[in-house]
Amino acid sequence: MTGLLAIGLLFAASMVIGVYGVRAARTTPDFLVASQRVGPVWNSMAIAGEYVSAASVLGLAGLMLKDGIGSLWYAVGFTAGYVAVAALVAGPMRRSGAYTVPDFADYRLASQGLRKLCAVIVLVIMWLYLVPQFKGAGVVLHLVSGTPYWVGVVLAGLVVTVSIAAGGMRSATYVQGFHYLVKLLFIAVPAVFLVVHAGEDARQEALHVDVDDWSRPLLDLNGSGEPLLATWSVLLATTLGAVGLPHVIMRFHTSATAWVARRVAVGVILLLGVFYLFPAVYGLLGRVFTPHLEHSGDTDTVAVVLPGEIIGGGWGEVLTAIVAAGAFAAFLSTSSGLLMALAGGLSHDLARPSVPRLRKAVAGGALVAVLLSLPAERVDINVLVGWAFAVAASTFCPLLVLGIWWRGLTLTGAAAGLATGVLASTGAALASVLTDPGQGWLVVLLAQPAAWTVPLAFLVMITVSLLGTPPDWSERAVLRLHVPR
Repeated sequence: MTGLLAIGLLFAASMVIGVYGVRAARTTPDFLVASQRVGPVWNSMAIAGEYVSAASVLGLAGLMLKDGIGSLWYAVGFTAGYVAVAALVAGPMRRSGAYTVPDFADYRLASQGLRKLCAVIVLVIMWLYLVPQFKGAGVVLHLVSGTPYWVGVVLAGLVVTVSIAAGGMRSATYVQGFHYLVKLLFIAVPAVFLVVHAGEDARQEALHVDVDDWSRPLLDLNGSGEPLLATWSVLLATTLGAVGLPHVIMRFHTSATAWVARRVAVGVILLLGVFYLFPAVYGLLGRVFTPHLEHSGDTDTVAVVLPGEIIGGGWGEVLTAIVAAGAFAAFLSTSSGLLMALAGGLSHDLARPSVPRLRKAVAGGALVAVLLSLPAERVDINVLVGWAFAVAASTFCPLLVLGIWWRGLTLTGAAAGLATGVLASTGAALASVLTDPGQGWLVVLLAQPAAWTVPLAFLVMITVSLLGTPPDWSERAVLRLHVPR
């Protein structure tokens, strides 16, 4: 009951804050980029709030419990991604004047066809990323209240849809900044409390836990027996995937200038570095106190289950409620950013944009995500998020990096690289589900294909471009991206 009350209060606060932004969402720039008037501090918190998703709050601790300390490479990649964003794309993307990745493709290569191809890829990435957020909401609400899984999924979808459809990016910014603070406090405080309370009990329990394989420094993905390849592929996906995530790119257009956009990116790196200290604590404690979750397949629930296992009683219930509310803040804030990018893809990039059409796109995109989430209860959160990062790294990362830094990119080369990247990454992910590749390198190359799909997409994009002739305006377009103004 305490957990349900905490989540209810979070829902109510999120909707009130989101509706507050309605007054400012009158035009397409208002709705998509908050009229480019978001301050750097609040923007950094908002970006960190939407980036710290279910994969970070629940999935990372669950992966540590199941696969060992090597899972922390996910946190390294998630944070390093913003180093790449700050260095390669934040400033130039803000100077481009494009609100979305498809906008940028149209600006750089002047093709409506390429714009629509990019919009379709946006939908693929956003739905892959949204499903684990709603899945996490269903699982956590079931744990703290006993309600059916589908109730949490539908409720999360409804709350996010109402707040974002009402106020657009400004509402999302307010909600996400608030949620980052909630997540940090509601995950950090119980983590410190659990470590202090566990004390000697943790040391005694640890003596009976086999940590040989679990303590290996590299990630052995799906028991492949190829930890170096698996770690490298995960790092490529998470680091370069951040460069190509549509909702991340859209965020930098809420800044007033390119200099402010880079400053925001640096701020996000600091905020993420602080946050990722704490999911690791839940993973370590989970290995000691809740190893049974690995056998039941419920490893994603470890952060919520731990307070009851270690402390129990009234205080355990209170800490469980706090962690559950922090987890819900992660689902809601990330879903807000994803729905904004999804609405941009559906309305702004595939049709003529208007605020009413954007609001309908938010509702339609959320409905599809909810329907896809209902049968996904048993799928690991980080698996789906990993696929979203792999697709982004294999498509939009090459497009943005080459489009910003190389004037030789051609329309044919960009289209060929995008098509190759999306087909290779999604095809590999589907093959990992529909087939049984056994053990070895093939498991890694299918389950987390970035190690080969990212180089392939870059190679195709560059090779095909070299066979053609770049547009006459390419040099001027690239120059505009790098000239301070």
